[in-house]
Amino acid sequence: MLSKKRGVLAASAAAIALAASLVGCSGDAAGSGDAKADKPVKIGVVGASDPYWKTFEKAADDAGIKVELVDFTDYNQPNPALSEGELDLNQFQHIVYLADYNVANNDDLVAIGSTAIYPLGLFSTKHKSLDEIPKGGTVAIPSDPTNRARALNVLAEAKLLKLKDPGSLFSAPQDIDAAGSKVKVTEMDAAFTATSLQDVDGAVVNNDFVTDAGLKFSDALFQDDPKSEAAKPFINIWAAKAKDKDNATYKKLIDIYQNDKAVQDGVIKNSGDSAIMVKTPVSELQTILDDAQKQVSENKG
Repeated sequence: MLSKKRGVLAASAAAIALAASLVGCSGDAAGSGDAKADKPVKIGVVGASDPYWKTFEKAADDAGIKVELVDFTDYNQPNPALSEGELDLNQFQHIVYLADYNVANNDDLVAIGSTAIYPLGLFSTKHKSLDEIPKGGTVAIPSDPTNRARALNVLAEAKLLKLKDPGSLFSAPQDIDAAGSKVKVTEMDAAFTATSLQDVDGAVVNNDFVTDAGLKFSDALFQDDPKSEAAKPFINIWAAKAKDKDNATYKKLIDIYQNDKAVQDGVIKNSGDSAIMVKTPVSELQTILDDAQKQVSENKG
């Protein structure tokens, strides 16, 4: 998600291996002031080969800021790498994913800028409409807690299943009302829901993996509404260590990302025109993160 493209995250690659690939990282990241002039700002991403990153790097360079992208193939790695000082920033996840990470690891990473909200879609290669999905059919969903809950709510909105507590950020299969549901679900890593389509009636596919799997966003049988209030916890973000939340160089990079037209156009094109770009105030991002972390803690308790 996770990440963009990356929804809940959130983050990009198709049928990717589940080992992280950390390119050229060291523990000597920039401190809480401006980034050092002789050191690039290291940004952890999932999908560094996406064309808009080249546009972003050039725009940053024109502004006098050197950027080094550190590419990962596993959503589980960029946050620990940031926390341990191997990165200065990361940009691959939505707010709920960060909240879950912070609570699980007793960490205090913060959101210092917004990127976009990406709809989460249900795809099928066997059926052309929701009505064609048979009663008792199987739908693949991501297994990580935050994207799993969002996927279940997508299926509930599509009226394919009924949840005992609809709208929860932490719905799980045990919360499904089987008697009131048309389909059953099977969980798997988010990277594999798209590649499972030949074996299931449908799959909820994270934005990162749609085009890489040869799918088109326009082919989704159903998707959630990225403009709704309920979508705010799934705003994708730039994350930093708490001590770096006011770093002027990092703020400048976020300003470039949010306001450079070529960068914005590139992000939207790369998302198959599905991304809804947002400029959510940092104070609001923090409020959403605080609330999500509270819900995570209550859910784990």
